[in-house]
Amino acid sequence: MIFNGLPGKSAALGLICALTVLTATGCGETAETGKATTTAANATAANATAAKNNAPRGEIVSVTPVLDLDAEQVAARLEKAGIDAAQVRYGVRAHRIVYRTVDTDQKPTTASELVTLPKNRDRRLRTVSWLHGTQVHRGEVASVNDESTDREAALLFAATGRAASVPDYLGLGEGPGIHPYGHPGATVTASVDALRAARTFARRDGRDLRRSVHVSGFSQGGPATMMVGRALQEGDDPYFRLGALAPVAGPFDLSGFEADAADDKLAKSSLYLAYFVTAWNRMYGLYDAPEDAFRAPYAQEVETLFDGDHTGEQIAAALPGTSAELFTEEFLDQVRHPTGVLRQKLKALDTTCDWRPDVPVHLFHARGDGDVAITHAEHCRGQLIDNGAEQQLTDIGEFDHNTSVRKALPQVVRWFDDAD
Repeated sequence: MIFNGLPGKSAALGLICALTVLTATGCGETAETGKATTTAANATAANATAAKNNAPRGEIVSVTPVLDLDAEQVAARLEKAGIDAAQVRYGVRAHRIVYRTVDTDQKPTTASELVTLPKNRDRRLRTVSWLHGTQVHRGEVASVNDESTDREAALLFAATGRAASVPDYLGLGEGPGIHPYGHPGATVTASVDALRAARTFARRDGRDLRRSVHVSGFSQGGPATMMVGRALQEGDDPYFRLGALAPVAGPFDLSGFEADAADDKLAKSSLYLAYFVTAWNRMYGLYDAPEDAFRAPYAQEVETLFDGDHTGEQIAAALPGTSAELFTEEFLDQVRHPTGVLRQKLKALDTTCDWRPDVPVHLFHARGDGDVAITHAEHCRGQLIDNGAEQQLTDIGEFDHNTSVRKALPQVVRWFDDAD
């Protein structure tokens, strides 16, 4: 799980406020009429809360136009970002959509996504779900950050004739709360509900999304691709069906990845491991007090850094450069040799490829990736082979982690064309 994307814009890109409904009582009330008005207002509020809690997952809360580009403008953006634009055929409209979903406890919440549609005459659009990599700051995701690599991915898919749903996941973009980093259930529900919202939005425009969904994603989005794909194959949504899978540079052996971070074998090991540990402690209780995991003076502030409002640069400046300096040796040993709840939760993310998709799977990875080694793709491929799945692995070449997705994206589009 790696921090990805191009440098973000400032907070001026900030969040758009939700529509607020204002209520007021009339003038000249008596005590009794005022009491009656208050009672009625309370009943109305209670009914509104009940309606919200019973609202269907994927229901649209708000829509905000983000971009409207012709094909030449899309191509220019992609080329500037280092993505081959030879396949661009259409202009693109992009919207940020806030929709209803559920949190890690299955309680109602909202999340945001970027939806891109091609400016063509097709009424039934091929559908892609693109799942992004690790982000610590809520403003770095595709629905908010105009310089996000994930936004460019969405533009490429739409410019080649597809509808793209790009969920921000919970707690990022315009979603409330703190992102539940690496939570399998929340990853799936936010992504499937995003597809539902994207379909509703397209139908408002007189179009529809085809049932078959091609799923792809980068880094953290690699295992997410396999989890969302499995949910679609198993009928998690009554309409959408799985069409093809194309994970890019995913950390499919998360136990091994975190152990490497504990041994400082990765660039920014301390930052990656701190994000993982603080997020999983919130969800699963990995330690009783920060001092059990972190050394002084970092134990006093490390949890507050990963609140979604600090940028990666700010966090990196506040932390030491190595895991050995940040964590106690006893806790690092627990990461290297996990037991109990940590082992159990890691296993779920070590085995995201341990099933048999009914559709082809094409893994993309770069042998030059120094953050997530290509052995992770081989780990996934081995599980797929053991299950008798149709699979292939393409080595993109001697590229680093963030460059690899830019090189892979045009190949993913071509492969999706062949899979249609």
